[in-house]
Amino acid sequence: MMNILKRKKLITVRRCLHIFTAIAVVLSLLLCLPAAQVYADSESKTPAFTEEEQNYISSQGTLKVGFVQDRIPVSFPDDDGNADGISRYIFDRISEISGLKFEYVALPTGNVTYDYLQSEGFDLVTSVEYNEENKKARGILISKPYLSSRKVVVAKGNLEFSTDKHFTVAVSTGSQTLKKVLANMFPNFELKDYPSISDCFDAVYSGEADLMIQNQYVVEYWMAKPKYEKLKVIPVVGLDDQLCFSAVVELDGKGGMSQEDGQILIDILDKTIDCLSEDEIGSYIIQGVMENQYNYTFSDFLNKYRYAVAILFISLLIIIVLVILLTRQRIHYAESKAEAKAKGRFLSTMSHEIRTPLNGLIGLNYLMTQRLDNKDKMQEYLRQSSITANYLLSLVNDILDSSKLEAQKLDLIIRPVDLELVTETVTSIERTAMSDKHLNYSVTGELPYRYILGDEIRIQQVLLNLLDNARKFTSENGSITLDMKQDLTDGGKVLTTITVTDTGKGMSEEFQKNVFDLFAQELETVSKGNQGTGLGLPISRRLARLMGGDLICESKKGVGSKFTFTFIAEQTDPIVRTVNADASENHERPRILVAEDNELNGEIILELLQNDGFEADIAVDGKQAFEMFRDSQTGTYGVILMDLLMPEMDGFETTKAIRALNRDDAKTVRIFACTANSLSEERERAFECGMNDFISKPVNIEELLKKLYI
Repeated sequence: MMNILKRKKLITVRRCLHIFTAIAVVLSLLLCLPAAQVYADSESKTPAFTEEEQNYISSQGTLKVGFVQDRIPVSFPDDDGNADGISRYIFDRISEISGLKFEYVALPTGNVTYDYLQSEGFDLVTSVEYNEENKKARGILISKPYLSSRKVVVAKGNLEFSTDKHFTVAVSTGSQTLKKVLANMFPNFELKDYPSISDCFDAVYSGEADLMIQNQYVVEYWMAKPKYEKLKVIPVVGLDDQLCFSAVVELDGKGGMSQEDGQILIDILDKTIDCLSEDEIGSYIIQGVMENQYNYTFSDFLNKYRYAVAILFISLLIIIVLVILLTRQRIHYAESKAEAKAKGRFLSTMSHEIRTPLNGLIGLNYLMTQRLDNKDKMQEYLRQSSITANYLLSLVNDILDSSKLEAQKLDLIIRPVDLELVTETVTSIERTAMSDKHLNYSVTGELPYRYILGDEIRIQQVLLNLLDNARKFTSENGSITLDMKQDLTDGGKVLTTITVTDTGKGMSEEFQKNVFDLFAQELETVSKGNQGTGLGLPISRRLARLMGGDLICESKKGVGSKFTFTFIAEQTDPIVRTVNADASENHERPRILVAEDNELNGEIILELLQNDGFEADIAVDGKQAFEMFRDSQTGTYGVILMDLLMPEMDGFETTKAIRALNRDDAKTVRIFACTANSLSEERERAFECGMNDFISKPVNIEELLKKLYI
C-alpha cells in the first residue's frame, strides 16, 4: 500500500499536468480491479480449554454480538446490513477455532450506553478500545487485543502538530472512550463531537476543527477520497490503537450474563486469540483493506477534475468509459472472487508434486540409454517408468478434478446406475492387489434399491479411492470390509450408505483433523512408501457432498480406519444387462477401425491391438474413417475407436454420418470416443451423437481390451 505522504506529493504533481494527463490518471485508477482475497497458510494452534470452559462452549447457545458501523474497513455493515470488515473476519475465525456461535447485530451510531446493551440483550461487543478507561468500566469485561495498529492525526497540510499547542479535535460520538483518553493525554486540546467519522473529516477539511485522531486503517480508507487530498497524516508516538471484545455482564442487579459466565467467555476468547498467528491476523488485515477500498464516486471525480469536465465532449467520453470500466470491474471481481481459492491453493505444492515424478522419468530415461544391453535392468527401469507415469497421470487428473470442484465447475453426469454392478466392478479391480497382500476382503449388506439415477463414474471413483487407501495401509493378512445399506428419505429418494472398514495402521487424532485437506499426507505413512497425491480423500468428500451426501472418517492409531460414504439419488427402473455370449466365451476379436489423426498415437494403438490378436485398420481423419466404413462390407468392423478432434470431419460429425448410413451394421457397430478431453460436456455430446462409450487418453490398455469383448 502506497505511503500516504508519498501519495500526497504525487497528487500535487498531477495537479500541474495537462488536462488529458488528469483524465488518464482517472482511467488508470478505475482499471485497478479489486484484488483477490489473501489467505494465510499458517496453521492455528489448538487452544487448551479447561473442562469448565468446554462445558460452557457445549452448553452455550448463539451469542449476540454488537458491531460498530462506522469503522471501514475494521467494522461496518455490508450492503445487506450484515457485519463485515477485519473484525468480522477475525471473529469468524475465533468462532471456528473455539466452537462458539455468534449472531452479529449492528450497534446504533453515536454513544452506546451499558443500559442499551443490557436492555437489547447483547452478550459481546467488537472493536472496543483496549485502554484503562474500558478496563475499569463497570458492566463489561474486556478480552486481550485481537487487532493492533497505530492511531494517527489527520490535519491540514500547513498545520504543525505539537502536543503543547491548543487544537480543536474532532471526535465521532461513537468514540467516547477515545475522547476520555485524549482528554487525559492532551488536556490543552478542545474535543468536539461529530456524528460520524465522515463528519470529522469534513470538519478538518473545512477548518472547523484543526485535526482528528483515528485508527490508521480507517484513515487510509477515507484519505483515498479525492476531496481530502490536501489533508495530511501524522503518526502519533505512544498512541496505539488496540481493539478487543467486551462481554456485557450483570450490573447492580440488572440482567445480562453473570460475572462468572462473562469471565469464562473472556478466558475462552483470550485463549483463542493467542492461537492466531501474526501471519493469520496480517492476512485478515490485507483482505479487509484490499476488499474494502474507497469507491470513487462521480462527485469525487467532478471535485478533483472540475476543470476537465468544462469541455463537454471530453466529459461525455469519460462518462461512457466510466460506465464500461465499472461494469467490467464488477464482472471481473465477481468471477475472480469465486476462482481465487481454486487457483491459488495449488501453486506452492504443485511444483514439488509434479517435478518429483518428472525428475524420476528423466532419470530413468537416461539410465535406459546407458543400459540398452542389460535386459534385466531395462525391464526394471520400464516397470519403474510405468509406475511413475501412472502416478503422474493420477496427480494431473486429481488436480483437474480438485480445481473444477473448488471453482464449482464440475457437473455430475446423471444416468441410470446399477449399484450392484458398480461394487462388482471396483471389487474386480482391487481383488488381485488385495490377494497379493493376502488380505481378507468381504462385501456385506444389501441394496434393496440397487437401480438409481446418478453419476456411475464418480461413485466408482470414490469407492476405488477408499478401497485403494484401505489396501495400501493394511498389512498382510489384515481385513477389509465393504458394507452397504439403503434407506428411503422422507422425499422418496434413496439414501445409500457405503462403509469401508480396514484393520490397517489407522491415523493419529491430530492428522484426522486435516485428513480431508488438499495434499494432506501423514508423514509417517509417506516415509514408509505409501505414495499418494494427497488429493483423493478431499476430492472424494467434495464429490460426496456434490451428490447430496458426505464422507466421514473414523480412525484409531494401530487399530484401523472406517470411512462412511453417503449419497442421495432417485430410484429408477431395473437396468437390463446385455452380454455378447459368443465374444465372452469364445474370445472372438472384432475387427477394429481406428480413427486417429496423430501419427504416433495411431501407430502405437495399432501395434498394441495387433499384438493382442486384433485385426485393425487406421484412418487419419474423420472423413477417411467414414469412407472406410461406408465402403466396407456389412459386418466388417465390430468396433470403431473414434478420436474427437480430427481434420476434415471431427469425431462427432463422423459418428452421426456413420449412424445415418442405410445399412444394418451402421446402427449396431460399437463406437468408442477416444480423446484427451474428458469434460462432462464432451461426454454428453459423445453419447448424444450416438457413441457407445467414452475412453479418456492416455488409454488404459487393459481396460480397453476388456471393453472390446463386451
